[in-house]
Amino acid sequence: MHAVILAGGKGVRLRPYTTCLPKPLVPIGDEYSILEIVLTQLSSQGFTTVTLAIGHMGPLIRAFVGDGSRWGLEISYVQEGMPLGTIGPLLTFRDDLPDYFIVMNGDILTDLNYADVLRSHQATGAKLTVATYQREVKIDFGVLESAQGRILSFREKPVLHYSVSMGVYAVSRSTLYPYTVGMPFGFDELVLDLLARQDNPASYPFGGFWLDIGRPDDYDQANKQFNELKALLLPEAPMVFQAAG
Repeated sequence: MHAVILAGGKGVRLRPYTTCLPKPLVPIGDEYSILEIVLTQLSSQGFTTVTLAIGHMGPLIRAFVGDGSRWGLEISYVQEGMPLGTIGPLLTFRDDLPDYFIVMNGDILTDLNYADVLRSHQATGAKLTVATYQREVKIDFGVLESAQGRILSFREKPVLHYSVSMGVYAVSRSTLYPYTVGMPFGFDELVLDLLARQDNPASYPFGGFWLDIGRPDDYDQANKQFNELKALLLPEAPMVFQAAG
């Protein structure tokens, strides 16, 4: 099983933590980096090969991860010369990818079973499968609906529920071939194009733990909770790291 980890962003929203480190290498709980946790999870779930799409501070990621043998993985790298979005980097090496693979952002903490997402994707026959999570959005105001100067309905401080993308996708290699290599191409553009073609992506709903570390508040939360989350996120960590040493 193969995974592509997108690790080329500048981490602007997470500054000042990302001033000197790329976001995937920021430490969590003073023990592991985000990327270290993700690689440990992939290895424990049966993945054998990983491609890291790097850009900003890419040499630091290469120096830390190396060839992946520390995790029992074979890791290769793709360097972005310019920002290509979420899907754009995949187009540059699509001929080297297996028929089905996982794509994920390099800044998320979750106990999602990536292998099961991949198996589900293969079973559905969809061109793209998106891991999804339910989010609540609390509105702190009374919400009005009106038309022609008249109020039609009123809800006091409603709670809205949305299914959001977790930043983890299973992709079929054939999905990538209609698109132009070297041009920026985002996940949003891919989804909208598939919908326009009536080739609707599949959804993989998930109800476990998920945290997108995009802002300083998210990062602080992850560090505060890490002692509680460690056994959940790294159930195999003691065995893996002992063997690596």
